Amino acid sequence: MSFERFFNDITSLYGSRAAVARLLGVGQSALSNYHKRGQMPAGKLQLLADDLARKGYHLDKERFDMSQIEAVTPSRKPICLLIITGGIAAYKSLELARRLMDEGYIVRGVMTASAQQFITPLSLSALTAEKVYTDLFSLTDEQEMGHIRLAREADKIVIAPATGNFLAKVAMGLADDLATTLCLASDAPLYFVPAMNPVMWAQPATQANCALLKERGAIQIGPDVGDTACGEVGAGRMASTSDIIAALSLSSQPATGIADHQGSLYGKHVLITAGPTQEPIDGVRYISNSSSGKQGYAIAAACVAQGAEVTLVTGPTSLPVPDGVHAHHVLTAHQMHEASLTNLPADIAICTAAVADWHVVGATHQKMKKTDESAPPMLELAENPDILKEISAHPQRPDLVIGFAAETDNVINAAVSKRLRKGCDWMMANEITTGENVFGSDHNQLIFIRDGEETTWPNSTKSELAERLVAEIASHFAQKDAL
Repeated sequence: MSFERFFNDITSLYGSRAAVARLLGVGQSALSNYHKRGQMPAGKLQLLADDLARKGYHLDKERFDMSQIEAVTPSRKPICLLIITGGIAAYKSLELARRLMDEGYIVRGVMTASAQQFITPLSLSALTAEKVYTDLFSLTDEQEMGHIRLAREADKIVIAPATGNFLAKVAMGLADDLATTLCLASDAPLYFVPAMNPVMWAQPATQANCALLKERGAIQIGPDVGDTACGEVGAGRMASTSDIIAALSLSSQPATGIADHQGSLYGKHVLITAGPTQEPIDGVRYISNSSSGKQGYAIAAACVAQGAEVTLVTGPTSLPVPDGVHAHHVLTAHQMHEASLTNLPADIAICTAAVADWHVVGATHQKMKKTDESAPPMLELAENPDILKEISAHPQRPDLVIGFAAETDNVINAAVSKRLRKGCDWMMANEITTGENVFGSDHNQLIFIRDGEETTWPNSTKSELAERLVAEIASHFAQKDAL
């Protein structure tokens, strides 16, 4: 069979090119390149062959020949290794275990000695109908399965709750009990759900350990912001069960290891605008605003962390471009407009930039001189292009378009109205006159607005809000793909 016919057959079988691209974890441009070259990378071809086998087809990878299999062996249920460590949030893991089973996982529980001070292995075993493992040196457990087999058979490893102590040990590569040994001995995708006192969470050591784990490909879920068991308020609450399930369901293809985990936005192209624009008056003066670009840069970093290809069109800021982000530096609204449209198509557009609404007509490169006799100059203003509105109506419109609204009064009504005018899918609103200067701050409070929903997110760091937004985006696409 020719590659052309093979390509058409699999496109027909999966329903669209987009579905094939999602299966292979690539963008549609990469898929077009495979089609044009008449070949496909060996790893992607094997991924396709494996999925075709589950659908009842045999693929001859040399001849690109598909044939239907008479009898297909039912695929086994995926196995989730649920590691529970010693925090008060351990009780929430019982609900998580049940929900994982509802999602089709076989749940094998592993509990540290500290976790057993909060819940019992019997409780977890009764819920999962599986043996719960606690001891690295248990003769019975090693005879029945062995920790190496336990590690190898896991399709996903979830640490929930993940205490600061346990995260430190995993980041260091320690293996001093069964739970840490399993993390070190497995190449399954690793998810960790931090839960601890807000001060412990904010400690540089804890943040460095989490950053190191994420750098190696592990996926962080949460923490949430709110009241904690110790009576303090802040970031440190264990993420909700629904958020954990959503994050796990985003990766439809099993990863080959922690370092190779593709992330929840793998294969997506994200276009982000950030920072202010500067509209020149003359050679030394300009009209601008106080936007620092921090929220947009944080979102760019969060998207890259989840495997997305990120294009950042940024006005003038003092921020370093996050690793892995393709940046286009601009000054004016017209430059940002051109750069944004040039970088379409994209799967997602997130317009966080504080774009000037007007520019000065007839701006000159020469400095306007002030004299004792001259009156102040009259500035004629003209409207700048509406980047968000144009992207929302563009022939290559992204699947998801998100706008940001900085408002001073009647915030929700203004943002809801703006979403409708612009034609975007979601609007993120924040009030900039709350007494705390949002511009330039490391913290923000957002109101998440979409059809029929207005949700106020707690005041958090801009990085935490970025991660929450990325989780919402990933959940949106996961639900869309499931339809």
